[in-house]
Amino acid sequence: MQHLDLQVIRRALAWSVAGQRIWLCTVLATYGSAPRAPGSLLAVNAAGQWIGSLSGGCVEEDFLERVAEGAFFAAVNVVRYGAGDDPRSRVSLPCGGILDVLVEKFEPDCEVQAHLREVESALLGQRRLIRQVDLASGARSLVADCEQGVRIERDSERVRIRVGAAQRLLLAGYSSVAQACAEFAVGLGFEVILCDPRDEVLEGVVLNGVEIRRQLPSVFIADGGCHRDTAVVALTHDPRIDDLAMMEAVRTDAFYIGVMGSLQTSQKRFERLRRIGGLGEPELARIHAPIGLNLGSRTPSEIALAVLADIVRIRSGIARDQL
Repeated sequence: MQHLDLQVIRRALAWSVAGQRIWLCTVLATYGSAPRAPGSLLAVNAAGQWIGSLSGGCVEEDFLERVAEGAFFAAVNVVRYGAGDDPRSRVSLPCGGILDVLVEKFEPDCEVQAHLREVESALLGQRRLIRQVDLASGARSLVADCEQGVRIERDSERVRIRVGAAQRLLLAGYSSVAQACAEFAVGLGFEVILCDPRDEVLEGVVLNGVEIRRQLPSVFIADGGCHRDTAVVALTHDPRIDDLAMMEAVRTDAFYIGVMGSLQTSQKRFERLRRIGGLGEPELARIHAPIGLNLGSRTPSEIALAVLADIVRIRSGIARDQL
């Protein structure tokens, strides 16, 4: 699956290399009901060609008309859609929401192309970056992103946008809980990959929007299947799958690593990982076990809700004591 943001940046880069001016639009904030999340991208060239999405239709149409009329000629603009008080916005969102959009004009030069290539590398999972945009001058810079947090940060002077690969959920082994997790995660916009070598377990399994790999999760992880935007969860109760996945996952940059089991089962697993896997306390400290938030979950769907809620918590940089 190719993450839509990556498609947008690659097309924008191709247009720039071809000598075309482009406008890169980023959803900064949504209020009320809005179709697209903060960070969503759209790119437009001077010929009116576009890729990406801000709202699912109405905002894009208005924006394209404005570009054709010669609007947005400044290096940077912030436009509010849906509130009715921004003269550059002529639409109200049918869902009643409000959308703030950052509009950047990019000239077709080497500096812009270098910037877009760096963003492309981050979207490919090679590293994570924060893209900083000065709201007065339009000046852009990139800095390394070394922690989790909200995707967009904004004050009166600048915008900071986290750039990384598509959020990935790697399910180590199939179970009824893994199925529920996959369904939740697809709805949340994760790229979901399920690894399980057991043909008898996968027989008849259908998971829409999920990539199924018939191999040991530990092998997939060792072959580079994780990046810094990956959450690895093991939900099978089979130590041959769960333990090996944990041993490999802690050697990666995955932002979340968790394994299902009671407190007693988790303590026994940690002892095995120390004794057999040779893991030390820093590696074990990265593993969430028991997995998920303590919601009193019992059913597969309730456990999956607790797991995904904890993953979203970590991804958003929120400590447990802040809940």
